Amino acid sequence: MKDTNRLTYGRTSVYNLNYHLIWGTKYRNRVLKGNVEVTLKRILYEVAERYGFSIDHMEIGKDDHIHLLVSAPPKLSVTNIVRWLKGISARQLFVACPELQKSYWKHEGRHLWSPSYYVESIGTTNQAALAKYIDDQRVKEVRLNDHEDV
Repeated sequence: MKDTNRLTYGRTSVYNLNYHLIWGTKYRNRVLKGNVEVTLKRILYEVAERYGFSIDHMEIGKDDHIHLLVSAPPKLSVTNIVRWLKGISARQLFVACPELQKSYWKHEGRHLWSPSYYVESIGTTNQAALAKYIDDQRVKEVRLNDHEDV
């Protein structure tokens, strides 16, 4: 029996398209913390709302990469979603967080994000497990850091 709560009804389609997206900072610089993290998350949610998809789960890993669980209608390509998220967030973060200029400021060719990304389509069976994995990114990291201090 299908779980109709997970289905989205559009004007011409019914769908349940979910993607696990991961991308990192250029040079794996650990800058996604504090004010930068808070601002980044706000920006990404705003981009999703503006372009018509949702971010159901989001978390930063090791201060240098981000995990997202994105749900999108079939008319939006994954390539465009990633382009919007990475491009708009980088541009706005450089303005909102001047501390990033220490790590990334160059006269030309400044880039916050690595040019690559990871994407995996997620079926309904794996969606809950992936959501928990993303939500636990910071918890797991804190536990690992506590053990390093010992």
